[in-house]
Amino acid sequence: MADAIAVLNAGSSSIKYSLFLLRGDALELTLRGQVEGLYTRPRFIAKDKDGELLEETTWAEGVEMGHAGALDHLVPYVRRHLGRDNLAAIGHRVVHGGMDFDAPVRVTPAVVQQLRRFVPLAPLHQPHNLAAIDIVLQRLPDLPQVACFDTSFHRGNPEVAQMFALPAQFHAEGVRRYGFHGLSYEYLASVLPDVDERAAQGRTVVLHLGNGASMCALQGGRSVASTMGFTAVDGLPMGTRCGAVDPGVILYLMDQRGMDVRAIEKLVYQQSGLLGVSGISSDMRALLASDDARARTAIDLYVYRIRRELGSLAAALGGLDAIVFTAGIGEHAAFIRERVCADAAWLGVELDPAANAKGGPRISVAGSRASAWVVPTNEELMIARHARALVAGSGRSVR
Repeated sequence: MADAIAVLNAGSSSIKYSLFLLRGDALELTLRGQVEGLYTRPRFIAKDKDGELLEETTWAEGVEMGHAGALDHLVPYVRRHLGRDNLAAIGHRVVHGGMDFDAPVRVTPAVVQQLRRFVPLAPLHQPHNLAAIDIVLQRLPDLPQVACFDTSFHRGNPEVAQMFALPAQFHAEGVRRYGFHGLSYEYLASVLPDVDERAAQGRTVVLHLGNGASMCALQGGRSVASTMGFTAVDGLPMGTRCGAVDPGVILYLMDQRGMDVRAIEKLVYQQSGLLGVSGISSDMRALLASDDARARTAIDLYVYRIRRELGSLAAALGGLDAIVFTAGIGEHAAFIRERVCADAAWLGVELDPAANAKGGPRISVAGSRASAWVVPTNEELMIARHARALVAGSGRSVR
């Protein structure tokens, strides 16, 4: 009989899940999938480690299934899948840990109450992350749960890198640059020694480019700066999020256009980014396939902002030894990687077009002063490692 760790990533309309079995000191993926279409037309999908479909269930349109109903279907399925194996813990992705949490933590009702205070800082994610935790606490109070935070990896940033030029009292009270996608960056930092020792030990910028997008400067595998700040809407343009914007724009929209806080929130989180600029789609694949000039403009702005942020992060590092592309766009959009690498030529990046077309892992020529790589991220495995370590009380994560 083996122990298993389930990993949940709960969003507004879906719960993504993965299941890992502990084999010796290694965690082996055995099941993954999602319950999607919550509150509209729910669908349950289960796949094995190779992506082969194991089960699919679709409910009729209008069936009232929220997060509780999804977990009531998912947990018994996982237990049946495990058979004699033991579900030892559930690890959760939680976007914001604030100043309170600089490492994963065992969940208690008191911890959940602390995490509720950060809902205004991550309104698209935090409420749904916590909803799944609450339901498991109610249904399975004795099952250990571990919360893993997208902010924790950046808590060691230099103090000056966390500061806004606002009165000091706000910084002391938690108005600071937190950074996000930390579980992805932490995973990349853990595998870089197996990819390229110079990138692992040196000055590396990781580009997490997906529907949410950010970049992180790593020095010897530790985060020293990130493009995201107080919330996950800062930095690069994203699928529907605007990225960095002059605060004066927000004041103008409120003062001159009469937009209230909720309208501004909807604008910057759901109506901007690639979708807002193009007026076509938030999906980079759709924009790359489009002949519409607005799609080209959205792509141009996206790449331009990456160029600007890469220069900033290289300055924070005092130079550049490597760049690493990861997440959906970073791993699969060769055209975006090509343009980014061309823009980074002044930093010593020299692209190998054939390697880039194949997807890497190395996509720079052998003599490139700064190397370029494509490395798939695995936030779920990172969460499973942390959950296993905390439940075992070992104080270390397993590989």
